[in-house]
Amino acid sequence: MEPMLNIAIRAARNAGNIILRYTNRVDTLSISKKAQNDFVSEVDKKAEDSIINTILQAYPDHHIMAEESGTKDNSNSIYQWIIDPLDGTTNFLHGFPQYAVSIAITEKGKLYQAVVYDPLRDELFTASRGSGAMLNNRRLRVSNHHGLSGALLGTGFPFKQQEDLDTYLSMFRAVFPMTAGIRRPGSAALDLAYLAAGRLDGFWEIGLNAWDMAAGILLIQEAGGMVSDFSGTQNYLHTGNLIAGNPKVFNELLKILTPHIPAHLQ
Repeated sequence: MEPMLNIAIRAARNAGNIILRYTNRVDTLSISKKAQNDFVSEVDKKAEDSIINTILQAYPDHHIMAEESGTKDNSNSIYQWIIDPLDGTTNFLHGFPQYAVSIAITEKGKLYQAVVYDPLRDELFTASRGSGAMLNNRRLRVSNHHGLSGALLGTGFPFKQQEDLDTYLSMFRAVFPMTAGIRRPGSAALDLAYLAAGRLDGFWEIGLNAWDMAAGILLIQEAGGMVSDFSGTQNYLHTGNLIAGNPKVFNELLKILTPHIPAHLQ
């Protein structure tokens, strides 16, 4: 296994242990509001500090982009770590069991390694560029579902960008009648990991951050899936807009959603 992936796994498991320690003690936590419908807890910060310390002990010169503490550019390194210490904070605070640690590494701007760790289920999703994706010790492949008819999709509401709600609802109405169902569990990192594992057939969302999706994107690509922004290009980490799926579902989903996407989201 790649040394950097080993460090990412160690960091994710350490953070997961911190999250688990507080799972039944949420009422004791210090919680603050970053923005509308966007919360951060003491656990987010402790988990992130643990991840960063684990990384810097092994790679003190690497760049870091973390949800809570921002970007640290330490040198001219070609590597950057993209960290979400607790994707699904609102779920965690409400005792809704759907949240995860997400860690990605880029090499010269390209996704290189990925870890999504669900501490509640002890499910470790990993990927290395060019070497495939794994769930614990099992190789992952996206589903072989033949198109949107009967497909199960994941999505996320634009709760931080409510000005795009009408656009989202238009997209939802266009897609929903064709599917077997649409799920919105509240953790994009896990949604994308589930797509890589064949548990979902497709996914779309408006206004994600890089740390929400970077690891999940590499998981999907290494599991044989396809990913793009709303223009069908690979600019998703910058636009925050994402469409993903197995190849047949992806192509149909992109085709159906495109007429409902306004210019400012393309």
